[in-house]
Amino acid sequence: MPSTPAPGFRFSEVQDLLEAYAAQDYTFNDSPEAPGPALSAYLRVVSNDPQRAATAVQQLDDLLRTGLQSPEIGDDIALLPEIAPVSGRSVEESLRIARDHLARRIGHAAPDARLPQNSWEYREQFPELSQFLGAYFHQDFFDEYASYGEAVDDYLAGASEADRGQLVRDIGELRALAGTDRALKEAVSVLGMGVASPAGVGIRQWLDDVSGIVSRHTGGGR
Repeated sequence: MPSTPAPGFRFSEVQDLLEAYAAQDYTFNDSPEAPGPALSAYLRVVSNDPQRAATAVQQLDDLLRTGLQSPEIGDDIALLPEIAPVSGRSVEESLRIARDHLARRIGHAAPDARLPQNSWEYREQFPELSQFLGAYFHQDFFDEYASYGEAVDDYLAGASEADRGQLVRDIGELRALAGTDRALKEAVSVLGMGVASPAGVGIRQWLDDVSGIVSRHTGGGR
């Protein structure tokens, strides 16, 4: 099933929510008292964007009101990841539990300034850095590029100004959150970097260098 919502998709934010469960273990493992790991990751992400939590609640209400078996939304349901409920609960009950946790957090959650806890959360929090590392610095990097600079130039040739600005912000935020180089190496690996930083250059310095290069191409365009 696609991970990118279709344009105008009725349950786009529900899809994002369910992708968090898919990245964990494809299971609704929340209780009425406490969210499980997947929902906790989603809650941390939307703490930085409360409107997403409100949208998720609205869409969950719409989904539950209409009914999962309704022919009206059959095509929409087919786009959603299939997440299994724990024994003794239905999917509808599981969605209501998630919905109630989200509703309680709206207006009460402060931004959570710490490193993500799983791959889904990393991609959500650092979307352009994930694209940059995964698309240009993957494990087959040396089959495609003669140098690190060539890969950065390739990125710059196709990236929009908005993308470049987001990449600079992502790098700055990740460097601030990762207090050690070990934590930073682990983070960029989760984000898709399949090679080490250039010889003689630490990962923190390399990211700083990339940020500087990209910044110089942001504002006036290329």
